Order: sequence, then structure tokens, then C-alpha cells
Amino acid sequence: MFARAQYEKNTLSIVGEYRMDYMQYVNIKQGTKSSRRFSNGNTLPLIQRPFGFAAFAPQTDASRGPWFYHPDDRSFEGVRLTHQPSPWISEHGAIVIQPQSEIPYMAEENRWSGFVKDKTVLMPHYLSYDLTRPKAKLELTPTEYGACIRLTFYSDFDHYISVLPVQGMCRYAFNAKTGRLYCDTDCGETSGRYDKGRAKTYFVFNFGDGVIDPEKTMVENAAGKKAGLSVQGENTAIHLYVNKNKLTFSMASSYISYEQAERNLTRDRTYDDFDSLKNENFAVWNRVLSRIPIKADETVMKTFYSCMYRAFLFPHKAYEMDENNQPIHYAPSCDSVKNGYRYTDNGFWDTYRTVYPLFSIIAKDEYKEMLAGFIQDYIDGGWLPRWTAMDEKNCMPSTMIDAVIAEAAVCGIISDDLLRIAFSGMEKHANTPSQNPAYGREGCEYYTKMGYVPSDKYKESVNLTLDSAYCDYCLAVVADILGEKEKARVYRKRSKNYQNIFDKETGFMRGKRTDGSFEPDFDPILWGRDYTEAAAWQTSFAVQHDLDGLAELYGGKDKLIQKLDDLFAASPDYRVGGYQREIHEMTEFADGKWGQCAISNQPSFHLPFLYAYFGETEKTSEWVSKLCREGFSADDDGFPGDEDNGTMAAWYIFAVIGIYPLCPGKAEYVKFRGLADEVYL
Repeated sequence: MFARAQYEKNTLSIVGEYRMDYMQYVNIKQGTKSSRRFSNGNTLPLIQRPFGFAAFAPQTDASRGPWFYHPDDRSFEGVRLTHQPSPWISEHGAIVIQPQSEIPYMAEENRWSGFVKDKTVLMPHYLSYDLTRPKAKLELTPTEYGACIRLTFYSDFDHYISVLPVQGMCRYAFNAKTGRLYCDTDCGETSGRYDKGRAKTYFVFNFGDGVIDPEKTMVENAAGKKAGLSVQGENTAIHLYVNKNKLTFSMASSYISYEQAERNLTRDRTYDDFDSLKNENFAVWNRVLSRIPIKADETVMKTFYSCMYRAFLFPHKAYEMDENNQPIHYAPSCDSVKNGYRYTDNGFWDTYRTVYPLFSIIAKDEYKEMLAGFIQDYIDGGWLPRWTAMDEKNCMPSTMIDAVIAEAAVCGIISDDLLRIAFSGMEKHANTPSQNPAYGREGCEYYTKMGYVPSDKYKESVNLTLDSAYCDYCLAVVADILGEKEKARVYRKRSKNYQNIFDKETGFMRGKRTDGSFEPDFDPILWGRDYTEAAAWQTSFAVQHDLDGLAELYGGKDKLIQKLDDLFAASPDYRVGGYQREIHEMTEFADGKWGQCAISNQPSFHLPFLYAYFGETEKTSEWVSKLCREGFSADDDGFPGDEDNGTMAAWYIFAVIGIYPLCPGKAEYVKFRGLADEVYL
């Protein structure tokens, strides 16, 4: 193990202009060849600025639900402004833009068009489709809050720009005097559990004078199409009649108001033309990709920089700048506009493991601002975030933002004042039961009294206990930095609670009931019930903060290493267990054939690196190389499971450069032989 400070002594920070075209290696379709029952990433080909407020993706088949884009589809249903962080989280505040000719339609089965596959361009900064039905070329390049769009129609048919719903209530109104379209949508059913019909997204489109013919513009709802400039309700759309065969227009969005959307539009329009913006976006992305220059074979280069692109997509900015150029945001916890930064579309149970440790090295400024946004959620609503996509989603367990805060604290990325506020929030969810299951630590009322979360009271009790112990370690780290020595002592003692659920007879962490007995009918390949998206094999080593203590439970380092050897040598067998059905993570795990290491999902991410911690570095190097070369590529099916907002991409980045953050919150890394021939940081 070596510390961050030791690492940085011998590194060179790349600043200024990029040294080569890194964009040539990026495939933004990496991981998009997925479905509900088998994930090769469950990603979208997002065209956006790094961590941008607005992101765009082609919609190829809405009948797939959240999997609305698939690289093998030959249909195009429009370009969607999307905030979807995962198909399991689904969408919020989305609309679709589509050029049409002759007769416009709202329904996907009527409006879709084919496209010329060889002319399609999908890059981080640019989208281009040659559409066969409307005989039109659609081009898009993003701004911070929206996009600039260029349309070229090749026929003399009647031409339309249709703005269409995804789900929920929509309202459209075209102002013929200003040439602007105003649109808003609530989050609908797609937004999740707590913000239905409350949070809105506002859009302003600027077409300019004489581009749209108001007399021939139509609106549509369930009753059909008619001439008009405004319409509202569910399943409504507007079809703007275009007077020109070639036009460029811009649009921007806001979570606050139309006035703020117009302000965002004005600030975004800082370019003379479409090509200037496109070129600037190319340079922005190339500079981001250049933060880790490497030399490697072509396959590794393509996979690495495709993953670098993925690592800089999420979380999304959710703040805007007011008339005084100060940050403001819509706060869903209290349904009002507040001062300060905010970030969303992020799940900490996934991202704490790799994304934020990566940011602590190559995106410090962005990380600092993100933290201010995460802590702002606590200031606004009284709880630190867990899994947000606008509002909380109650999707995954535990309060893993604790690790994100602790990592920033030990790396000197957060101020003392902000850290004290964060520590207050960490202590609240560590010790105070929440009436809303979306907030706080599940089972903390038992954990604080019994030293574990009982399996007869809570599902996934093993994960809840292990995560709580690790988060207590993170609390101790922050307490030490703040000079709260007594609190540090208490939380460090609590961080040993993982020992309470270790079964020496089987060598696994097991669910324990309130009476102190282990759950009967134990099987280490039984998924769910006491474990989150895993079984005992994948979960029992999740004691990254005290691996030496874990080794003692096994009877020493050598016996723990033997247990790891057994894990990697075992068959990839599973029982559906508590899920009572096969979930896609099981399918992907079995397909990998890497023993009981389910690298397809987060609980296994650290397993191959445990060897290096205990001095068996070559085993780490061999297994990491095998996992990378067999499970990862730059192709459309390039991930062994859900990519999860940069989590799996960042894992691969660490694998290539030859370091791994075993315990976020320690700023320490294990070192091994990575896949790159040379790395320049």
C-alpha cells in the first residue's frame, strides 16, 4: 500500500492544451448493446458537456422502455434530451426533438424514420443522422443547458420540427412574434417515487424571425392534430412548420422557470455559428481525456479513452446561475428554489468505490464543487443524498456518501467549514432512524444498539451491517481531521462491528437474527435475502477499512489468501435465493466464468486487489489482466455488467494505470502491473 502523497511526488499534472487527438479512441456506444435481462453496460450514447446539465441521445425504439436506444436498431424516433442515469432509475424531465416531412406524427410507430448507417456520427461533442423518410440531415452539438441544432432538408416537401413528450404532463406554446417555443414537462411516472408531478423542466427554443410559419404549425393530442400554437396535457406534441430547407436553432433548459431557461439560453449562445460551438466542444472533451495520457496497444487505448469519456458524464449539474451570476437550484426536498450548487443523477453505493477516488486525482476542482452540491442537499432537506435523479430514489442501501466525504477530507479537497456541516449530516444518518426509507441508514436503530442489523428485521442485513461499519470508519476519519477525538474513538470502535456477523465455521459473513443466531439453511451461493445483488462469496470480504482485522478472523493472512484462491477457483454457480427469480446480475456473473468473482457488479470490484494488499501482487496483476481482456472492450457490448454512472469505467481506468483505491477514505492505493505500457499523470 502507498499513500496519495507518495503517489503525487512522482507525477506530472497535465494542464493546458491537449497533446494529441484522444477523441479518435472514443466509442460513445460502448455498453449500449444491452437489454432488460442482460446488461453489457446499460449505457446511453450521451452527447453532452462534461458533467453537463443537459444530455442528448438518439431514441431508436421507445417500445423498449428505458432501453430506448440500441445500436442494432435501424430506426430513429428523434433525439431525446435525457437525464436518465440508468434504465433502472429511468427518466426525468425529458423531451424528444424530431424533424418530419409531409405529414407529422406524435406516435413513435408512425413517425419513425430509417437512416443511412454509414453516415451516422455519434461522438461526445456531436451527433449527425441522415434520415431517409424526411430526407433530412440532423446535427446537434451540446451547450451547458441545451444544444445547438442544424437541420438540412433535401426535398421540397412540407417540413416540420416536432417537439414530443416522453411521459407525463407537457405544455407547449409558440410565440410567433419572437420565434420562440416554450415547453415544460413534469417528471411523470418515469421520475421515481417522491417527486411525481412536482418537479418540472422548462425549455426554450429560439428559431428567430421567419423560420417557423405559425399558420401551418399544428398541435396534437389524443383527439388528433389541428392548427394551433399551444397545447397542454398528457400525450401532447407540437409540430412546427419550417419555412426553410436549412436552418440552425438553439434551445436551453431549466429546472426553475421559463425566465431562467431564457437566461440559460442567452448565456449558452456565446458562439457565432454551429461549427464554432462544435469545435469548442471537441476541444473541451479532448482536454478532459488528456488528463491521463497513456501508451498501450490499440485495443487498450480505445477501451481506456471510451471509459474516460464515461467517467466524466455523471453526476449531472443541477444548478443554474441567477441574474447576478450566482448559483441557484431547484431543491426537490422542499419544492423551492435555493441558493448554492447542486448535482444529481448519481448513486453513491456504486460510485464511491471508484469514481470519486479517480476524481480526487484528476478532477479535484469538479469534485470540490460536487461536494458543495451534495452537502447542499443536507442543508435544504435535512439529509445527505443516497441515490438522486432529481429527488431521492430509494434505490440502493446504505449511506455511502460517507466514503465520498472522507475521501475528499483526507485528500484536502473540502474546506473545514463545509466538512463540519457534512459531518453533522453523516452523524445524523448514522444515529437517527428516518421515517422515509429513501433517507438515512436502514436499520440504524438496531445497529447502534446491537452492533449489527438483524436479518429477521431487515432484508440485505449483511450488507447493511458491513456498510454501516465501513461508514463508521469514514466518520472516524472525518472526526479525526476535525479534532473530534472522542467521537473518532467511538466511531472507530463501531467500525469493528463487522466482526459480529462473521461465522468462523463457514468463513463467511452471515445474516444474524435478533436472538443472536445465524440464519439457517446457509448456502454461500444463495443470492439476495441477506445480501445486496450478491451472495456470501462476493460480500464477505467487504471490510476494506480493516483488512488486517479481517485476516485475523480467518486465522491469518495465508488463510485469507487461500479463501480468495478458493473464490476464484470456484464454479460461477448461484441460487436465486431471496430474489425468487433470476436477476440480470446473476446471468452476467455466470457468463463471465471468473469463479465467484462477479466483476459484473460492484460488490466484487475490490476482490482481485486484495492479493496485492497482502503481498501477492502478481496474482492481482494476472487476474486484473484477465478480467480486463475478457470482460471489457470499447465495443457496443464492452462491459461485463451495468456500468453505473462511471463506476465500471473508473474501475477499468485504475486497472490500466496500475493502482486501485481499496479503501476510499484512506487515500491509499495498492500498486500492481497495469495494462498500459506507459502512464503520464
